[in-house]
Amino acid sequence: MMCPYSKTKDGFEIQMGTNHLGNFALTGLLMPLLLQTANSRVVATSSVAHRAGNINFKDINWESRKYNTNKAYSDSKLANLYFTHELTRKFNGIDGSPTFTSAHPGFTKTELDRHSRIAQVIGNLIAQKVYIGTLPTLRAASDSPAKSGDYFGPSMLEQRISNNCKIQCPFS
Repeated sequence: MMCPYSKTKDGFEIQMGTNHLGNFALTGLLMPLLLQTANSRVVATSSVAHRAGNINFKDINWESRKYNTNKAYSDSKLANLYFTHELTRKFNGIDGSPTFTSAHPGFTKTELDRHSRIAQVIGNLIAQKVYIGTLPTLRAASDSPAKSGDYFGPSMLEQRISNNCKIQCPFS
């Protein structure tokens, strides 16, 4: 998150490659097994930063424009939601297909802020503990009434997890 410009070994912008394209490829490779496994589930980890995303599909690797690390992160998180949305659409009504959900952890104190001094300072003051930030993802992975397309995350201030942490998918 918010790292200097670099590329993956395969030549993709680092945040899109790490946060989305690798997961996209893994899901594709696992799909035959997922389709054969009862109650399988795919959970994409997104972020409320997706709201600032606006993917430029003609320059997804940021080679023709000035690199903006925050926008690149937001784009990668929006890509995760697009992916979940498309999988939900594609497999809608197919018996035995996996459940496709998304989650965002909220502002959680992790090593993700290592490239931003201001994020580190703010995070030390107000970010939630990791064990709280994992709850939306755990719920997205295990909540039995969850349906494809559901998006889980903190419902109030990001430091608080309420009893109902499910939020509406931005594509509904």
